[in-house]
Amino acid sequence: MSRSPSFSVKSELSLKADPDALQRWVVAFCIIRFDLEQGQLIEECYPPGCLTQEEELEVAFSSFPDSVSQHQNRSSIHDCIFFFRFRRQKHSKQGNVTSSEITEIDDKETTSTLEEEKYIRRSRSIGISKSSKYLYGYVFNRQRHDERLKRGGEQKSVVILSHGPYSSVFRPLLQIMGPLYFDIGRKAIEHIAGYVSLWPSPVPGKLMELPIGNAMLKVNLPPAHSLPLESGVSYEESASSMAPFLPNNQSVPQGLFHDSDIFGTFRGLLLQLWLLWELLLIGEPILIIAPTPPQCCEAVASLISLVAPLLCSVDFRPYFTIHDPEFAQLNALQEGDKYPPMVLGVTNLFFLKSLRNIPHIVSVGSPVPSSSRVTISSRSAGRIPGKPEGFGLQQLSLKKFSPSSLLNAVKMKRDGPLCLMTEHKEAIWSTYVATTKPDTSILNRLIDAGMSPRVEESMSVVNNEILRRHFLELTTNFLAPFGPYFRATTPSEGSSPFADPPPLPPFNADDFLMSLSARGVGKFLSKRMRSNWLDLYRRFLKGPNFLPWFQRRLAVAENEQHRLWRQARMKTDIHLLISRMPELEIVDCFNAIERHLLGEIQLQQSGRAVSDSAAMCQKLKGDLQAVFNLLPNDMQQLLLLNPQRAAFLQGSSSPELTKLPGRPSIQVGDVSSSSPR
Repeated sequence: MSRSPSFSVKSELSLKADPDALQRWVVAFCIIRFDLEQGQLIEECYPPGCLTQEEELEVAFSSFPDSVSQHQNRSSIHDCIFFFRFRRQKHSKQGNVTSSEITEIDDKETTSTLEEEKYIRRSRSIGISKSSKYLYGYVFNRQRHDERLKRGGEQKSVVILSHGPYSSVFRPLLQIMGPLYFDIGRKAIEHIAGYVSLWPSPVPGKLMELPIGNAMLKVNLPPAHSLPLESGVSYEESASSMAPFLPNNQSVPQGLFHDSDIFGTFRGLLLQLWLLWELLLIGEPILIIAPTPPQCCEAVASLISLVAPLLCSVDFRPYFTIHDPEFAQLNALQEGDKYPPMVLGVTNLFFLKSLRNIPHIVSVGSPVPSSSRVTISSRSAGRIPGKPEGFGLQQLSLKKFSPSSLLNAVKMKRDGPLCLMTEHKEAIWSTYVATTKPDTSILNRLIDAGMSPRVEESMSVVNNEILRRHFLELTTNFLAPFGPYFRATTPSEGSSPFADPPPLPPFNADDFLMSLSARGVGKFLSKRMRSNWLDLYRRFLKGPNFLPWFQRRLAVAENEQHRLWRQARMKTDIHLLISRMPELEIVDCFNAIERHLLGEIQLQQSGRAVSDSAAMCQKLKGDLQAVFNLLPNDMQQLLLLNPQRAAFLQGSSSPELTKLPGRPSIQVGDVSSSSPR
C-alpha cells in the first residue's frame, strides 16, 4: 500500500491543531510498537492525556493481528488496514426506555412550554457528548520482515481513535497517513492533525469534501438515524429520512458501513444472507471468524449494513481479541447461559473453544494473504472466460447439492466449527430456521466478473449495490407496519392550531401483533416469508433493536408533529379564526397563545431557540393582542394585573383597533394596568 501520489506535505506550511476542533472527528492519534520484551507499547499519543491507562492498554492490544491467525508472508513489507470498537471505562449514562414507558408515553399531559423544551432537546441533543460509550480505532498496521531481526521482523501500527463509525473517512485517511508516518515520523501526525482540525463538523448523511494536504477526501457519512446516541456529534433528524418510510434518494447512505463489501465478503455464503439478516434483526449473538483482521472487520461491517435503515443496537466488535476486558465475562458463561446480543469478529481460533456455546458461528474469508476475494471462475465450470455471467441460483444450487458438497456439508455439521482448526472453510453453524426465503431473482442479477481484477472490482460494486438495495427494501417493508404509530397530524380545517396537538397512538405489543395478524404482512413480505412470519415480529419486539429504534422514531415523529403545528400557527389568520369562536373559546385561545409565547421566550433566553423564533414571537404577540382586544373590559383588567402579560400587550407596537361584527372594539391603551384589585 503506497501513499497517494497527489498528497504532499508543504514544508513551508506549519499547521497547529486546534484540540477542540480536532475532537469533532478524532479523539487521538496513536503510534504503537510491538516490543519483543515488553509487548505492545504506545510510543506516541496525540494529543496526550486523552486516554486512561486501561484504554491505552486496550487500544494497544487491539492494534495488531493475532499471531495465531497470521500465515507466514515472506514479502519484505506487509500493510493492512482494519478497525475495532471497544467500550469506554467511563461514559455518560444514557436513559433507557422500558416497554411500559412506551405504552404510557402518550398518556402524560404536558404544557406547551414543556413541548417546546422536548422539541428543542430532541432536535439538538439527539447527539453525543465527548464521553462516548464506545470508541472506534482505525488501524494501519505494517509488518516488516527482516531475517536479521529477532523473530525475523518487526511491526508497528498507526491508529486513529474516533467517537464515530466513520470508516468511509478514516480508511482513506490511513492510506495517506500510514505510509507518511513511516516516511517522516512524528511530523506526519502533527500535519494530519492540523488538517483534520480545519475540517467542518461532521454532517450525517451528507457528501463531505475534506481537504488533506493537496488531496481531497470525498466521503459519504452515515445518516443521523443510524448513529447511536453516543457517537459524538449533534444532528437533527427529519421524519422523511427514517424507516419505515422508503428513502427519497436511493443514492444517499441509509445505514452504517454503507461502503462495506457485502458481495466480496459473503460470496461463498450468498444463500445464507437472509438467515444472517434475521439473526441480526432479532439480536442473536453471532461469532464471525476469518483468517485476517481486515476480513473479519469487513464481515462484521457488511453484516451490520444489512439491516439499514434500522438503528442497530446490537453490540458489535469488528475485531475482538482475548485481551478485551469483556472476554473474561464471555469466557465464564456456562452451557445453557445466554450470550448477550453481540456480533464478534475474531481471527484467533482459540475462540472456537472458549466460546463454543455461542449459538451462531460464521466462517468467512480466504486464508491466502492479500487475496480475500476468491475468483468465481475456480468455482464454476463451463464458463466462457471474460464474459460476465449471472452468479445465480443455478450455479449456487449445483455447488450446494453436488454429491461431494453434500458429503462435505454432512461432515462439517458433524465436526462442528472445530473443523476450522485444521482447515479454513466458509460455512455457517446455526440451528436457527429462517422465516425469510432467499430471493432467487436477486441472486440471478449478481454478476460473475471472472479473473480480471479491474473488472472484478467494478462488478463487485454493482453486486453490492444490488444486494444493499434489496435488503434496504426488505428491512423497510418489515418496519412498515409500525408506520401508523409515527404518523404526525396537522390541525384540521377550522380548528385552532394553538391547542395542543393530539398524542401519537400509544403502542401495545399484544394489540400490534393481533392487528398485524388480522390484516397481514403485506404483498412484498408475504412472497418472501414463510407462514410463521408473525413469530419473527414477536422475536423482533423482544430483541435489543426494537425499543431503541421505536423510541428514536417516536421522538422524531413528535418533533415533526410539533413542527407542523408550529408552522400552522405561523400561517394562521387570527382574525378569521376568532371570528368564528364563542367568547369562552376566545379566552381559551388567549391562554394557549400566551403559553406558546412564553415557551418561545424561555427558549430564546436559554439559547436553545430555533432560527425563526424571533419571527414566531412577533407573530404570537400580534395574535395575543388581537385576541385581547375582543375580550370584555373587566376580563382585560384582570389579565393586565399580571406584569409580564401587561408588558406583552402594552409593550407591543401601536395599539391595534380590532372590530368584528357584533363585537365591541377595545384598545389596550384604554385600560390601566394599575386598576384596583
